[in-house]
Amino acid sequence: MATIGRRIAKWVHELSYDQLPDKTVHEVKRRILDSIGTCLGAYHSRPAKVARATAMAVCDSRAGIVWGTTHSSMPSLAAFANGTMVRYLDYNDTYLSLEPAHPSDNISAAVAVAQAEGLTGRDAILATVIGYEIQCRLCDAASLRAGGWDHVTYGALSTALLSGKLWGLDEDQLEHVLGLSGVCNITTRQTRTGQISDWKACAFANAARNGVFAANLARRGLTGPHEIFEGPKGLMHQLNLGGIKDGLVLGENGDFMIDKTYIKFWPAEYHSQSAIDACLQLRPQIEGKTIESIHIGSFEAAVSIIGSEPEKLRPTSRETADHSMFYCCAAALTEGDVTLATFDDERLTDKTLLDLIDRTKIVEDAELNKGYPKGIPNDITITCTDGTKVNKRVDFPRGHAENPMTDDEVFAKFYRLADGVIAKDTADHLVEQVMKFDTLDTEGITELFKFKVL
Repeated sequence: MATIGRRIAKWVHELSYDQLPDKTVHEVKRRILDSIGTCLGAYHSRPAKVARATAMAVCDSRAGIVWGTTHSSMPSLAAFANGTMVRYLDYNDTYLSLEPAHPSDNISAAVAVAQAEGLTGRDAILATVIGYEIQCRLCDAASLRAGGWDHVTYGALSTALLSGKLWGLDEDQLEHVLGLSGVCNITTRQTRTGQISDWKACAFANAARNGVFAANLARRGLTGPHEIFEGPKGLMHQLNLGGIKDGLVLGENGDFMIDKTYIKFWPAEYHSQSAIDACLQLRPQIEGKTIESIHIGSFEAAVSIIGSEPEKLRPTSRETADHSMFYCCAAALTEGDVTLATFDDERLTDKTLLDLIDRTKIVEDAELNKGYPKGIPNDITITCTDGTKVNKRVDFPRGHAENPMTDDEVFAKFYRLADGVIAKDTADHLVEQVMKFDTLDTEGITELFKFKVL
């Protein structure tokens, strides 16, 4: 019988651009624009500067552009630098299932390899759909988080396969790509535990770097370990991912996972989005009143990831604060919104905000567990000192696949992130070009990402 790797390789090899529905192509364009926006918002951060400097230390005239520069680097390093910038703010898109994911992390690899191989916008779009498909379908099949492993483990596989597709590899080579990327890129979830460091921005970008590298090795003839999933020391056995055997399906008849993922409305970890939404809806009802307590009923994933560790009560970094439901809800109620400025250093020690955190309790609710991962149900009850009590439950926050952002909202988010980083006419040009990305040739793609930063 064919291995799981062979089945995946066959699907990747046979998928063509003409099988993509118009709605899927349009969704890719929205995600590319959203990724450029999150890159711009993070452009001057420390991780972005370090990642760019690392990629720009290597020159490769026929390779991937480091976004916002005219510098070409090795595809793997361009994918790393650009992926770090896209991910730093934790504002890029999300998919939630047995395993959570940020599938637009795949885009930096797709763009870098398409540029290196002299391909078109259509090629990069197809590769992006493949990246989303592989990562999200694996997330549907088996949980990495349950065993303490990190979701970027799947990202090494998805970026390797999309890179192999762009390099025109055959089924044999694509199966070797899975072995080469899967055997050596198993990552632990310590990345997202306790006080969170700069590395969180780089974790998937590093997986993408390694995925591109693996595909490059395979195209040059290197073979990889066989039976990477079901082998006696393969991923399924070593990481307890048995669900992949029967649970892995791949898209057909226009059913693609990118259409089921969510663009973030607020710059915070996705499980907090519905809690932020609920708090903002409740805020007008308690205006002028003193909050006595906040009770948040939530589901296991949210409690475990952003609502239980002591570090989430007193975050000391942007990375920890945007992964604290305590902090995000307190900020929404005190500020009336959650923005990039919410996580500035001076806000982390704001007494009013911290006092509100101390009056907040997050509790796992068995009933709410039933609503996840189809939705992200958070139920907020706020009690005020005058006896006022208000409640709101939100399952599908703005941006969720069941409550999607409009194109105008996606454009507005992009312009907010671009403001002060690039000129307005540059931002307008980017929107125009990205929304016709399927018509761009190699030169058009390359010039698009050479946008000038102020």
